[in-house]
Amino acid sequence: MHENLKKVRAKAPLRLGLAGGGTDVAPYSDNFGGMVLNATISLYAYCTVDPRGDGQVRLEALDLGEVFQHAAVPVLPVNHELALVAQVYNRLVAVYCNGRPFAVTIRTHADVPPGSGLGSSSTMVVAVIAALAEYLRLPLGEYEIAQLAFVIERRDLGLSGGKQDQYAATFGGFNLMEFYADDRVIINPLRLRQWIISELEAGLILYFSGRSRSSAAIIDEQVRNVQAGKADSIEAMHQLKDQARQMKEALLLGDFNAFGQVMRAGWRAKREMAANISTDEIEQVVDAAIAAGAHGGKISGAGGGGFVMISVPPEKKPTVLKALAGFSGRVFSCHFTQEGAQAWTVQ
Repeated sequence: MHENLKKVRAKAPLRLGLAGGGTDVAPYSDNFGGMVLNATISLYAYCTVDPRGDGQVRLEALDLGEVFQHAAVPVLPVNHELALVAQVYNRLVAVYCNGRPFAVTIRTHADVPPGSGLGSSSTMVVAVIAALAEYLRLPLGEYEIAQLAFVIERRDLGLSGGKQDQYAATFGGFNLMEFYADDRVIINPLRLRQWIISELEAGLILYFSGRSRSSAAIIDEQVRNVQAGKADSIEAMHQLKDQARQMKEALLLGDFNAFGQVMRAGWRAKREMAANISTDEIEQVVDAAIAAGAHGGKISGAGGGGFVMISVPPEKKPTVLKALAGFSGRVFSCHFTQEGAQAWTVQ
């Protein structure tokens, strides 16, 4: 195993959860099968890997101002803010390098704040894996990268959450994803006509509520509700799963009225899964957008803050943006992407 001696970079796209979000979280996905429809957008997590000659591993989160440095050992400590990146290094050293550490600087940053609801933590893990796989010349396929990212976050570090983010960041594009017991995942790419993607994009508003949140508490409550057999929570998740199928059909047909109806129904069902998914401000933002002519709106991610995704007939977009200007958040611009995680060596 010879590591690269050149700079390597990688980027992985963030995702919008369109329908079915939350059904990718065990034990629901293990017991009933989960289904999620999502799409990647032109906001990214980035990673750069540089070789070092001093026997050290240095981790830098450029956007957060966090730094961790340690001698290159087979198992780096993970009791610090950059534990996710350290654990990617640890697992790759253990599984692919025969336990032999290597000296590098790993720098990361993202286009959005952490806790945004766009899957930024998992996307960052995918970007770091992709960069180190390029650096170490590991022939990892998409399913391997996504599953590795899931194992590092959920099993190695015990972080709460589902599986859709890792697979969205790795595969890219519009995908209907199925999640089952025993780590069985099926990714079904949607072949949407270009006019449908263009219409969806022309009417997309991404509103950041200005409040990052930790999804863990919300997801933990959702898990407890399923474990306890809480009927209304489980029924809400059944509805969310069915809405992933409905939204797939609406998109394939270019039926944007149906798309908006499914989005509104999905938001109603999502609020039944756990408390604190919505806030007064988020309710006001979605209501104001719909009153101004939007098809519908919903939180992207677990909830409690972060990004609100709003779908609007394109000719109503200026009116809706004017209605949102009265709130404290800000609007991000982006477009849909087809490419998943990419890594390259800088010549």
